[in-house]
Amino acid sequence: MKSSWGVPELDAPSSVIRISPDVNVPVTARLKKIIDTPAFRRLSRISQLGMVAFVYPGATHTRLEHSLGVYRNAIDFLQRLSGPDDLGNVLSEYDVKLFLVAALLHDIGHWPFCHVLEDLHLTNIPRHEMLASRLITQGELADVLEQDWGINPLDVANLLTTTQENVENQSSENVPLALLQSMLSGPIDIDKLDYLERDSLHAGVPYGRNFDRNRLVNSLCIDTIRNRLAITDKGRTAAEMMVFARYVMFSEVYWHHAVRSATAMLQRAVYEIRDDLTVTQSWIDMVEPEMIDSLLHACAHRDCSPCIEGLFGRRRLLYKRVAQFDFVNNSEQHSALARKPYSEIVELSSKLAARIHAKIGQDVKPQDILIDAPPVKLEVQFQLDVRQRDGSYRTLGELSPVVHALATKQFDDIVKRVRVFVHPRLRDQVAGLDLAEMLSSI
Repeated sequence: MKSSWGVPELDAPSSVIRISPDVNVPVTARLKKIIDTPAFRRLSRISQLGMVAFVYPGATHTRLEHSLGVYRNAIDFLQRLSGPDDLGNVLSEYDVKLFLVAALLHDIGHWPFCHVLEDLHLTNIPRHEMLASRLITQGELADVLEQDWGINPLDVANLLTTTQENVENQSSENVPLALLQSMLSGPIDIDKLDYLERDSLHAGVPYGRNFDRNRLVNSLCIDTIRNRLAITDKGRTAAEMMVFARYVMFSEVYWHHAVRSATAMLQRAVYEIRDDLTVTQSWIDMVEPEMIDSLLHACAHRDCSPCIEGLFGRRRLLYKRVAQFDFVNNSEQHSALARKPYSEIVELSSKLAARIHAKIGQDVKPQDILIDAPPVKLEVQFQLDVRQRDGSYRTLGELSPVVHALATKQFDDIVKRVRVFVHPRLRDQVAGLDLAEMLSSI
């Protein structure tokens, strides 16, 4: 179908890049120029899932592959919504080009393990958005955007760093920005549609693929009152299944206890070397192998060495789970620890280590005990509007008992458990202790 915007990327170019699973990503000459920049190519050496590969060995796909998948989804969204009743009379050719470029570059600022380490909220570790703005607005990538695409690089950077809250607080005059932002980062967006299926595929589990993607895309529409993406009633079941797929992927993959053990080990090691500015501030320019070497070197001969060696040394040696608390069965312990600042979590784990030392009469270092708790930032609630046959809108939570339960019970409290991990040499001695009582008395 010929697009009404005159953007060649939407008109089925003959050249393609093949990515899993059997997906053709159409490529034009100017798109290839972006893909071939060093800024984008670095994503081929940064894994999409980081610590998940410690549990699911196949989950080693890269952020480059994911970015191409998101770009493919952007084309599908635009083609679906190109009619005059949707985006056809709202978005300009410039807006469409901006959205396609933003889709491809949405992860451009990611550095190795950045989400895990950003949860520490350390002042000397920059957020990946800072790197994204720098890469987009300076150097070769900026030149390609200006000269080949006719796009102001600042517009791309601003679209990628604008939050849904900021868009909603703005006046309604910037309708295109609100629409594009909802397609980039919303309940059903081009990012989630790719990572759920792709992560599930590479991890070797079915959970993230158990929803009807095609029916969901074909049900997309625009809520012209709120200027954001919505679905028609025929996509309701597919949307429910997507919500549940995301829930199960968090439960069984992203927050698998061994994945969280690896996460807790990395976080504690980095926290121990947080004041070494020459190390931490150089990470954002590294690819994964370089950062791993940097961590091994920085933690050598320090108390945090067992954490890093257990992750990236010659032998995998993950800390062992000895207790976990969820909101349903252990609400007191969960509420007391969830979303605390990481410095308080470290202080609590150190005090717990001292209590355990007194109980078992064996040397227990502060770094031998790790508490993993849900981070300060909550997951975004699933607020999706469904257009009824009479033209009115109702939220999916109103129409679906599944979505309603997840929204009202708080997604984070159900999926994200508080766990206590110990160095493997201490597992047997600590396993018989009442850690819930010990934590409540600290």
